[in-house]
Amino acid sequence: MSPTTITVTLPELAKMIDHSLLHPTMTDEDIRAGLAIAKRYGVATACVKPYLVPWVYKELEGSGVLVCPVIGFPHGNSTTGIKIAEAEEAARCGGKEVDMVINIGKALSGDWQYVESEIRQINEAVVQHGAILKVIFENDYLQDSHIEHLCKLCTHLGVAFVKTSSGYGFVKQSNGMYNYKGATVSHLKLMRAASGSNVQVKAAGGVRTLDDLLHVRSLGVTRIGATATATILDEAKRRGIGETPVAVTFNPMADGGSGGY
Repeated sequence: MSPTTITVTLPELAKMIDHSLLHPTMTDEDIRAGLAIAKRYGVATACVKPYLVPWVYKELEGSGVLVCPVIGFPHGNSTTGIKIAEAEEAARCGGKEVDMVINIGKALSGDWQYVESEIRQINEAVVQHGAILKVIFENDYLQDSHIEHLCKLCTHLGVAFVKTSSGYGFVKQSNGMYNYKGATVSHLKLMRAASGSNVQVKAAGGVRTLDDLLHVRSLGVTRIGATATATILDEAKRRGIGETPVAVTFNPMADGGSGGY
């Protein structure tokens, strides 16, 4: 694919990023360092595990960076009641954007009534507490028909975002190894086309460079999950992206590569 040009500002790019602090081995010091990055670059949110929400809310207070807890993460297999309770507590403690994982097995089973009921109840719970909901599909496990159906369902329910992946949806390959693709160009195009104009699209996994970020933005993606926040935004500065709109050329990302934050 040939290089493409897009007009952006640095604050616009920063507010596309949910800075991901989700790895299970992260210590308190790791989280503190990650929050410092989130504040320094003025990203949209710090995406954290539920137990961290009260502390992170205090750490980010006044920074303009919101708290984004994850619910039923990463495999989506908790009961609906537990997911609702987890989401309500996270929102009460300061979570303003809540990322939940669907029950993937139920989607693959075609039990759309279960999937719809669960998303509806969690969406209602977080909205009542002043938060918004992002719904994680885990596209690596799904067929295009599942993804399209989920986008239409989420549009009907009025959720804020549909999201490609958790970052931990590893699929066993024929050679016994596990990997995942995360956000792919074809899936992002499908999600944007199948979702209503009131639903935003979040790409998670595989968006690791400034060119990747600019490409998904050109596809209509408004948020990404990333750990490479500093690398991406420092590169933006080096390429002359600042406070005022500027046209910048990017090389499109290859479709179907390996995922990873």
